[in-house]
Amino acid sequence: MRRYHHLMDYSFLIIMLLAFAGLWFMSSRSRKQQREAADFRSNLAVGDEVMTGSGLFGTVTALEGDVVTLESTPGSSTRWLRAAIARRVDPVVADDAPDDEHAVVEDAPVVDVPDDLSSLPPEPPAARDEDRDTK
Repeated sequence: MRRYHHLMDYSFLIIMLLAFAGLWFMSSRSRKQQREAADFRSNLAVGDEVMTGSGLFGTVTALEGDVVTLESTPGSSTRWLRAAIARRVDPVVADDAPDDEHAVVEDAPVVDVPDDLSSLPPEPPAARDEDRDTK
């Protein structure tokens, strides 16, 4: 009976050692990711294409300490905390060749759609329930 008691003590220690090692590896990986993100944010430059943590894409137009000014569309600038910048993205390259999906079809008929309902003919009055033949 004493022999099994020692085995249970060692197995508990082995389990604790494995748990500690797993936690240490996970925390070292997250520390590395945090360090890389901090390095990226400290090396931001005007003209970088970035994405914020909430998904806004923009171009860095100014850097003032912890504040980054992003231009998402021409003439639309917003200010963000440097910590809100999630990652750098590749700039969007305009494709000069039209896609087959969006190609203009020359033989398609042109349909004139009215801007309002005033040019449509009046709708006939709706039939009442009592006027209908339910048989």
